Amino acid sequence: MIFIVVKFSVKPEFVDSFLDSVAAFTGATRAEPGNKFFEWSRSVEDPNEFVLVEGFDEDAAAAHVSSPHFKDGLESMRPLLAHTPRIISRSIEGEGWDPMGELQID
Repeated sequence: MIFIVVKFSVKPEFVDSFLDSVAAFTGATRAEPGNKFFEWSRSVEDPNEFVLVEGFDEDAAAAHVSSPHFKDGLESMRPLLAHTPRIISRSIEGEGWDPMGELQID
C-alpha cells in the first residue's frame, strides 16, 4: 500500500473555506479505483494547517497523480496556500487500518 501524509499551510483568509474549496478534488479522489482512504484533518496546534492522510493500492498511485482532477485540484489549491506542502509518501505493508494492539476497547 502507498501511505501518504501531506501538511498544507493555508493562508488565514482561506482557512474557513478550505475544505469546501477542495471538496470536488476530495470526492473525485475517493472515487478512484484503488483509493483506500483520503481523509482531511485540521491541526490542533496550528489552526492554519490541514493534514491529508491518503492510502492507495500500489498500482493506483500513478493513475491518481496523472488524473485531470489531481492536476486541477492542485492548481485550485495553489492560491490558498502559504507555502509548498510537506509530504511523506511510502510503500508500506498492509491493506489499511488495523486495530491498535496496545489499547483495546470492548
